[in-house]
Amino acid sequence: MIALAAALAVAVQAPELPRLPPIRRDPQITFLDRSGAIIGVRGGQFGPPVDVAKLPPHVAAAVVSVEDRRFYEHSGFDARGIARAIVDGIAAGRPTQGASTITQQTARLLFLTQERTLERKATELAYSIQLEQTYSKAQILGMYLSRANFGSGAYGLEAAARRYFNKPAAKLTLKEAAMLAGVLKSPTHYNPVTEPEACDERARVVLNTMVETGSITAAQRDKAAAQKPKVWATSPTAPAQYFVDWIDGQVRQMVPKPTADLTVETTLDGPMEQAAGAAAKAVVDAHKAQLTDQAAVVAVDGEGRVRTMVGGTDYVTAPYNRAVLARRQAGSAWKPFVYLTALEQGLTPDSPVVDEPVTINGWSPHNYEDGVYLGPISLQTAMMKSINTVAARLADEVGRDAVAETAHRAGIQSTINTDPAMALGTTLVTPLEMTAAYAAFANGGERVQPYGIERIRVGGRVIYRKTPPKPAPAIGNPALGELHQMMRAVMTGGTGVRAAVKGYDLAGKTGTTSDYKDAWFCGYTGDFASCVWMGRDDARPMVRITGSTAPSEMWNRFMSVALKRAGARPIPPGPPAPEPPPTDAPAVEPPRTEVAPEPAAAEPAAARPESPPF
Repeated sequence: MIALAAALAVAVQAPELPRLPPIRRDPQITFLDRSGAIIGVRGGQFGPPVDVAKLPPHVAAAVVSVEDRRFYEHSGFDARGIARAIVDGIAAGRPTQGASTITQQTARLLFLTQERTLERKATELAYSIQLEQTYSKAQILGMYLSRANFGSGAYGLEAAARRYFNKPAAKLTLKEAAMLAGVLKSPTHYNPVTEPEACDERARVVLNTMVETGSITAAQRDKAAAQKPKVWATSPTAPAQYFVDWIDGQVRQMVPKPTADLTVETTLDGPMEQAAGAAAKAVVDAHKAQLTDQAAVVAVDGEGRVRTMVGGTDYVTAPYNRAVLARRQAGSAWKPFVYLTALEQGLTPDSPVVDEPVTINGWSPHNYEDGVYLGPISLQTAMMKSINTVAARLADEVGRDAVAETAHRAGIQSTINTDPAMALGTTLVTPLEMTAAYAAFANGGERVQPYGIERIRVGGRVIYRKTPPKPAPAIGNPALGELHQMMRAVMTGGTGVRAAVKGYDLAGKTGTTSDYKDAWFCGYTGDFASCVWMGRDDARPMVRITGSTAPSEMWNRFMSVALKRAGARPIPPGPPAPEPPPTDAPAVEPPRTEVAPEPAAAEPAAARPESPPF
């Protein structure tokens, strides 16, 4: 306390106060969802100064009442407060309370460190006086509120309001304002998430102080004290951070060294993203006993806008973005590319095929129910029931290179293997590219390029605007319409019935890899496609998780919300079918579906390529 008094004397008696250093703040990049809500901030730790005039009066009053009740009276330091601190400290034989004003705390946050030395305290006091001479009280309070630590990684009032209450600071209630003001004394001990009882008790202290200072009435205090605001255990925008990470890298390539704050308007639908994150976590948690570990959810509209991107179940503990970076086998979710190739070569949903043992180049695929074969069936039934033997033989007959070309044309960018097992989805792909390819089914046959940035602004000036994508026809009729028919049947009577959402025109496909390492459901409606993936980061098998079980449940949970927000409409039929060839033109013979001869001896299971069930 003697040192505090000495520092005060040094600051007051100094013939010339040191000039204020420049206030430095690294530029921030603020990301907005498609409705304008903030979904993430990257760059500098601190936001711009808070505009106190735009806050409810009780927000500033709560902070001032508990942090520095004579803030509007002093000139940078509170002599009465310092004197009281000295007297109390002497009586107790040790320091008992601080004497720093909001202005002093602001000076410390702006220019100084937290070290406890006489020189630092004297400089702090000098800077406080300079701040008061240079800025208004509202400006000083705004700077303080932009830099104060509110715990849980939230620096500044705006970040704290969004972190704990999922709302902007301008909409804080009296109780919420008191809770945040109380946190300032100790972001650890009064954290609303980890210490709810202590936080509530501290908020009552703040409310009582506000009554003492005349900021609120006793009746207002009592009403606020009885309220229990919803506190988010994890940030409501946590699932969106996978998406923000994805486009943040793109922004930094476009604007390598920003010198001012940037605002990025994105394609993401915030409520849809929250629904996807909730669905991923709930379904993975529900199937933990089956060794599920992670999930990803992606949704893309018919023009390529990424509406949802969830790259895992918990961004805080597992920020790796599986939606973009994880390359996994797609299993039977790949089969639509096989069937589409066959349809384009002249087969129809009614074309007869045979489900029976088949060997291709020494490889013998198995159905999900090993040893069970349906015999003669239609192409549509083979798709509905995800029959592996039919898909493998079909790819061999239409040409695996042709299947690879179809997949690339639809939107798959990864290198595609063309060994016999490729028909069953052994190519490594990401959830994002699978969703993009299904979006070509959803929009009437046009390939899309997924994107997440609509505009970038510096203040009110637009420095980047997404150019509307040009049409890129990729799939024509009658093949596209026939594929729709077959994939609708998957959801009405096939392996995808658990994914169906009543009242919507939906089509899709389940996918499971061998040994249950990966499980998918990919589907679409008009101009909207989405894929979910489940698996383990260590690529260990799950316990009988197939695309028709947990992934279908997850897709249904997500789409039950997404379809209402997406403005879903019926699946478009696609472009008109081409004119038939002249009658004298040679007929195109459809691919044959003869049964391959029985092999002399099947290859050992351990050496066979993977043969995924549905």
